[in-house]
Amino acid sequence: MNERNMNSLDVSIIIVNYNGKELLKNCLASLYKFTEDLDFEVILIDNNSIEPIEDVTHPYTNLTLINNDKNLGFAAANNQGIKLAKGKYILFLNNDTVFIENSIKKVYDFAQSKNERVFVGCRLLNNDNSIQESVVDFPSVWNTFTESFFLYKLFKKSKIFNRYYLNYVEVNKPVEVDFIKGAFMFCDAEPVKELNGFDEQFFFYSEEMDLCYRFKEKGGKIYFFPDTSIVHLGGATTDQNLEFKYINQAKAKIQFCKKHFNSFEFILVFFIFYSGVFIRIPIYFLIGILNRNKMMIAKSKYYLMQLLDSVKNING
Repeated sequence: MNERNMNSLDVSIIIVNYNGKELLKNCLASLYKFTEDLDFEVILIDNNSIEPIEDVTHPYTNLTLINNDKNLGFAAANNQGIKLAKGKYILFLNNDTVFIENSIKKVYDFAQSKNERVFVGCRLLNNDNSIQESVVDFPSVWNTFTESFFLYKLFKKSKIFNRYYLNYVEVNKPVEVDFIKGAFMFCDAEPVKELNGFDEQFFFYSEEMDLCYRFKEKGGKIYFFPDTSIVHLGGATTDQNLEFKYINQAKAKIQFCKKHFNSFEFILVFFIFYSGVFIRIPIYFLIGILNRNKMMIAKSKYYLMQLLDSVKNING
């Protein structure tokens, strides 16, 4: 073990907050309630939220708060935290998560047992304790096709047709995966810093996928650890601005593919992805009209906005 690790904390927990004060309050309360037998610090970056959060952070002595004067995005804000992190491991944690057991210690012990550089994700649960998508395969031409044309919905337990398949089969032991969701992303700190953290071209979405991809290119191992769970209220903040969510999800996916695919693969993915967006516009609109479902009509609108934004994505 090198000198830096001998003198460091066990874990640095980095949380980015943007207009999620109540979510953050619950996250921190559960984090400090359940996390035991570890030397840890919390580094909280607030991206210029409307409400000040000092009253939420005040009770916690081992917490460092950074207040940004503008919204730098998720990747850039996390990178601020990385520069301050003293832990042997870094846990990137969403503010819309709630702990129900000592998950960090369990994941820490697992990471310590591996004689290799690792990223580890745990099982994510919805608020009703149902299973949430926790791990995903990297994008490819094939799984972009299966996702764009709903094949992953028809064959949920198929590794061939569903890049989310591990979330729909019983996994009882740690398994190596492509990438883990950024809601709970437990990482060996050294390779994160060697990789210069997140790529800041990803303002919001796909930044964790890009980091995992670059980590695996350098020989790192990424594990899904199913022996502990946290609750993730996914989209709790972004669902307040669905236009932002849909536009940036598409933009981030295209950015990732443009960065990591060759030109031919990128053109194929771009065409397939936006063909899927195109067919969703009338499908969701008709479902919304027939069922008087405003959300489906809204989805049709947001997919139309994704399509109109496609020219920017291929040139950006």
